[in-house]
Amino acid sequence: MTAILPDVSLTERSRSLSPLEWVGMQGIDLPVLIEEGDYRRELHARVDAQVDLPMPHTKGIHMSRLYRLLDGLAEGKPLTPGNLQEVLAAMVASHHDCASRNARIRLEFALLVKRPALVTPKLSGWKSYPVTLEASLHEGRFTLQASVTVGYSSTCPCSAALSRQLIEQAFLAAHRNDTTLTPDQVAEWLTHNATMATPHSQRSEAQVQVELKPTAQDLGLIALIDAIEQAVATPVQTAVKRADEQAFAALNGQNLMFVEDAARRLINGLAISDGEAHVHVRHIESLHPHDAVAWGRRD
Repeated sequence: MTAILPDVSLTERSRSLSPLEWVGMQGIDLPVLIEEGDYRRELHARVDAQVDLPMPHTKGIHMSRLYRLLDGLAEGKPLTPGNLQEVLAAMVASHHDCASRNARIRLEFALLVKRPALVTPKLSGWKSYPVTLEASLHEGRFTLQASVTVGYSSTCPCSAALSRQLIEQAFLAAHRNDTTLTPDQVAEWLTHNATMATPHSQRSEAQVQVELKPTAQDLGLIALIDAIEQAVATPVQTAVKRADEQAFAALNGQNLMFVEDAARRLINGLAISDGEAHVHVRHIESLHPHDAVAWGRRD
C-alpha cells in the first residue's frame, strides 16, 4: 500500500497570521506561440504566476497547481487575451481552498521578426523586439497590458544646426569673393568639405505600453511595433548594402529629433491603441556619458 504523503500546507497553520498580496513563482521557462496575420512563431518566454493569499492562517499555496495550469498557454495554440483570461480564472479556481480571488501572469519574451532592407530587393535580416505582457484577474475584472521596446536612431537637431553653420562659414571663407563660381565647382567643394562637421547621432529606444482589449483575437504586437517604427521613422536596420546605408542616412537627416520630439511623435502616432498608452524614450547619447530620456502618456 502506498503511504499517504504529508502536505504541511494543509495540515499546519501559519505561526504569523498575515494575509499576503501575492504568492507564486517567478522565471518559469515556457514556449509560447505568437500568431498574428502572416506571422507565426514559437518563442521562449519567462513567466511569473501568482495568486493572492487572503487567509492569514493558511501556511502556503499550491505552487504545483499554478505550474501545471501554465500549460494552457503552451499547448501549441496561439497566445491570445482569451486564453490568458482562461488560465487566470483557472488559477483562482484552483485555490478556492485558500480563498484566493485574484491572479496575475507576467510573460517576457523577444519577438523575432524578419525585416526587409530599405531599398535593396530581397535583402532582409532578423530583428528582436523585447515584449512584456502583464495579465491580471482582480475581483473578476480582467486586464491585459503589453509593453514593447523598439530601437531607432536619433540625430540631434542642435548638433545638425551647428554643423551646418561651420560648413557655411567654411564655404564663405573659401569663396566669398568668387563671383564666377559654377554649380559644378560648388558640388566639388561640397564633396571634399561637407563633412568637416557632422551632427551626432545615437542608438535610441522607445518603450511603449498599451492596454489591450480583452475581446481581441490576437495580441496585436506586430501592428503596435509597426506603428512605433513608422512614428519615429528611423528604426535600426538589419542587413544593409551601401544603398540602404545611404537611405538610412537620408532618413536621419530628414527626421532630426530631440528626445522630446521622439516622445511626442509616439504619443501622436499611436492611433492603433484605443486605450491609454505610456511612452518612455531613451537616447543613448554619443555626446555625453549620460542618456537623455522622456516620458509621456496618451489617455
